[in-house]
Parts: sequence; C-alpha cells; structure tokens
Amino acid sequence: MTKSKLTVCAIVMASAGLAACSVSPAVPVEYIDTPVLERFEIDVAERTETLEIVLDPSSNRLSMAQRDQIANFVRAYADVGQGPLSMTLPEGSGNPQSAIAAIAEAREIAWENGVQYKEIKGSASPFEFQPVVTLSFTRYDAIAPECESLGTIDIASTRSNADLPNLGCSVRTNLAAMIANPADLLGDRQLDPADSERRYITFQAYRQGEQTASERNEGESGVISDAIDN
Repeated sequence: MTKSKLTVCAIVMASAGLAACSVSPAVPVEYIDTPVLERFEIDVAERTETLEIVLDPSSNRLSMAQRDQIANFVRAYADVGQGPLSMTLPEGSGNPQSAIAAIAEAREIAWENGVQYKEIKGSASPFEFQPVVTLSFTRYDAIAPECESLGTIDIASTRSNADLPNLGCSVRTNLAAMIANPADLLGDRQLDPADSERRYITFQAYRQGEQTASERNEGESGVISDAIDN
C-alpha cells in the first residue's frame, strides 16, 4: 500500500472515530433528574373493613364466637385503623334492647383491647331483614409499583451508560410488602409525646458526670457462657 493510500485510510478512520464520539446515546430524562428510588412510587389505597354481627332476637347477650370476632376486629383497628371505630345498631327491630346490649358489649370489648371510648362513633341504620350490629373502620393498603420484566429488557445493551429501566422497582415492591401501616406513607401518624421525666433524669446524670445509659443485667451481658468448657 502506497504512502498516500495509508494517509487516506488514517484520515477516514480518524473521521469515523470523531463521528462516533459526537453521537451520544439517548439517556432517559429521569436518569438525570430523578433519584432511582423516586421513580417507582408506592400508591396508597383506602378501603373499609366491616364486621356484621347477626343478633339473636331471643337473647340479650352475644355468643362467645361473636365476642371473639369483635375482639379480633378491634385489635385490627388498633393496629391499622384510621379515624373512628364505627358501631351501627339496627333501628326499629323487634328487640331493641338486644341491639343496645350488643353495642354495650362491643364497646366493652373494644376498651379491653386498647380502644378508647372517644375513638368509637355510634350510629343507627334502618332495620331491614334481620337485626345486625355493624362495626367498621377505614384502613389503607400499600399498592406496589408494576415492575417491568427482565425478559423485556436487553441487559447486554451497551448503547448507553444509563441504568436499567426497572432499577429500584423491586426495592419499592419489597418495601410495600413490609410496611406495617401504609397510612404512614401519608404522614398521618402523630408521634407520641416525649418522656420529659426520663429526659430530666438523664440530663441530671450527664451534669454530674454519671453514666447516662441504662444499667444492664447479666442476661444482657455479651460475655460468652462458660457452661461448656472446651
């Protein structure tokens, strides 16, 4: 190959290299503007939990099974319920005293399971076919994002330095499954008041140069047991 031909080849190759450098692959805008974990939001859906207790017109007391149902229901309310716990009695039934007694028992069961009377809202509904006491409360569910399947993504593509389009989605999905009370995502839960007495004791110990940490007993010790002598 002559010298002139070598020179032409070098110029062509250099031009091709410059052209390749000047063409930048498309980078999604969210890759630059949005943090990874903010690309897949966890939605929160509201729904109503309801328990219907069919009353026995011949009795003024709830059965043991009904009491257990109410106890389990109010425990769920104490864990994840939002707003008041609604208790509705049938109005105009043949035995109104039975409904009133059932509501009284339900309120007592709720109080025994940590629900304050001020959290309970009473109401009445027209009597239809059978006397029914209804308990209900509002709760929230965490809705995980829909993650794109890896089968639809060319993970071997090197056209861009951007991350995979579903990066972070599985983290959000797992988080949605682990959240105990999805209402926390809405910022509705209030913090409990601080223990001012404990804070005062700790501050006084600090002023006097004493240890501020709680004392540990033998059961909390990190010492290895010598029960088995090797």
